[in-house]
Amino acid sequence: MKIIILGSGQVGYSLAENLINENHDITLVDEDASKVNPIAEKLDLRTVIGRCSYPEVLRNAGAEEADMLLAVTDSDEVNMVACQVAYSLFNIGKKIARIRSQHYLIKEELFGSENLPIDVFISPEQLVTRFVQQVIAHPGSLQIFEFGDGSIKMVAVKAYYGGHAIGKTIKEIYESLKDIDFRISMVFRGDKFMVLSMDDDIHLGDEVYFTAHEKHVHIILSVFRRVDDPYHRVMIAGGGGIGGCLAETIQHDYTVKVVDRNRMHCEYLADKLDVTVLHGNACDTDLLCNENIDSVDVFCAVTNDDEDNILACMQAKRLGAKQVMPLITRSAYVDMMHGGPINIAISPQQATVGSILKHLRKGDVLNVYPMHGKISEVMEVRMHGDKKSSKVVGRTVSEIKWPKSIYILAVIRNEELILQFADLVIDDGDHLVVFIGDKKRLLDVGKLFQVSAEYF
Repeated sequence: MKIIILGSGQVGYSLAENLINENHDITLVDEDASKVNPIAEKLDLRTVIGRCSYPEVLRNAGAEEADMLLAVTDSDEVNMVACQVAYSLFNIGKKIARIRSQHYLIKEELFGSENLPIDVFISPEQLVTRFVQQVIAHPGSLQIFEFGDGSIKMVAVKAYYGGHAIGKTIKEIYESLKDIDFRISMVFRGDKFMVLSMDDDIHLGDEVYFTAHEKHVHIILSVFRRVDDPYHRVMIAGGGGIGGCLAETIQHDYTVKVVDRNRMHCEYLADKLDVTVLHGNACDTDLLCNENIDSVDVFCAVTNDDEDNILACMQAKRLGAKQVMPLITRSAYVDMMHGGPINIAISPQQATVGSILKHLRKGDVLNVYPMHGKISEVMEVRMHGDKKSSKVVGRTVSEIKWPKSIYILAVIRNEELILQFADLVIDDGDHLVVFIGDKKRLLDVGKLFQVSAEYF
C-alpha cells in the first residue's frame, strides 16, 4: 500500500517505523528538513520537504498514486486542509487525521464527504482521557486494554507485596479464584515475555496481564498486590487540551483540582467546570503542600513539557501523593520511567499510533495495543468467512496453524468472554484477542486472517 504520512513528529515517526516493517511504501512529508533528514537516515522511506497542505507538495509526495493519507502534523488546520486537498484534487481513498482541539469535535457532521472529507479522525485528548479514566477507576492497575463492547478488559498489574500471588503457581492462583472466570494472558519478567506453564510461579515484580469481565477486575487485582481503596481525589497539572478534557470527563466522579500557570486557561476552566482551579506552578512545593498533596490519590501532570511533567510528578510523589502519572511524548523518556518512582507514564503517541494502526491492518481489526518497546502488540480481530474461504473459521483453535510467537488469548462471541478455547470451533463473527510477540510476523498474521475472494 502506498501511504503518505504528513508530519515527522513522534507520531509520524512511529507510524513510519511500524508501516515500513509491514512492507508498505511510505513517503514522509514535513516542512522542517532538520526533523525529516535524521528519520530518512534511519528508515527506508521517501521524504518530501514542504508545507503539508500545499497541493504541489502533496503531488510531489505521490498523492496521485497514493492509497492512504495520514495527516498527523501538530496543526489541526493543516491536517484538515490536507485531507480536503487529498480528496478534491487527488481522490485519495482513505484519509486519517489527528485532530487535537475538542472545539472541532463537538459536531460530528463537520466531518464526512459532504463537508471535511476525513474518513477517520483521531483525538489524542480523548484517547489519553480514556486511558487515565480507566486506570483511575481500577486502583492498582498499570494499563487496561478494552475489547468487545468495552466490558471485557485485559489488565496489567505488577505482582507486589500485599497480594498472595508471589511464589504461587499459576494453577494455585486459578484455584484460589475458582469461582471467577479469568485468564493470566501474559507475564513479562523485566522486558522478557515469559511462556509459563500451570506449574510455574509468579515472581515479585512480574508484570502480569489478565483477561476478565469488568465486574471481576477488582478482586483479581487484589490477588497480585495490595489494592488501594477507591480513589476520590485527583489533581491535574495542566489545564490545556488534555488537562481540560480529563477534568471535564471525571469532574462528577471525583474531587478534582486543576493547576495551571496560564491565567486564561484557569479562568476558562473555572467558568466551565465544577472543579477547583488553581493559578500557579505544579512544581511549587508550597502550593502542593497548601493543597494537601499528601491526601491526593492521583496526581496527573499533562502539560506540554515532558520535563515539567516528570519533575512535578516526582515532587508530588515525594510529598505523599499515592499515584502519579506524567504525560510523556518522548519514547526514550517513557522507557526510563520503568521501575522508578513514577507509577505510570502516559504516552499519547502510543495511544494515537495504536488507534491508527487498526485501520491499516489486513482483516477486520477492531483494536491494536502496542506494548513493550514497540516489539509486540495485542490485537482484536473479528473473523469472517467459512471453512472454505477462511484459514480460521470452521476450525478449532488447536487445529489452526498459528505463526511463531503468535498466541491467542481470548475469544469473544456475542459479547461473551470465552477463555477455555482449545477445542472451540471458531465461528463467523467471533472476535479473537491475539498477542503478537514479534511484529515481524504481522504479514503472516494478516494472511492467516484474510478471507479468500470467493467468500464475497
